[in-house]
Amino acid sequence: MQEKMCESCGMPMGDTDEMYGLEADGSKSADYCMYCYENGAFTNDCTLEEMIETCVAIMVKDYGFDADDAMQQCKEGLPTLKRWKAVA
Repeated sequence: MQEKMCESCGMPMGDTDEMYGLEADGSKSADYCMYCYENGAFTNDCTLEEMIETCVAIMVKDYGFDADDAMQQCKEGLPTLKRWKAVA
């Protein structure tokens, strides 16, 4: 079974509720992580290109990815996510 990922940034969210964002009523979001979604809204009003830049920087700094590999993964993966399909 494939691990659930945030439908905004692609971050793996795991099996526990702690990584999930919250809807306006306080319930767990089914689709978005706590960094991208809070109180029923996105935490950052950004473009797809801005999200790609943010994710690449995090992947390189915090997870040791090569910058080119991170960029390629983000450019291929993020546009397929729920948040970005609507604007593509």
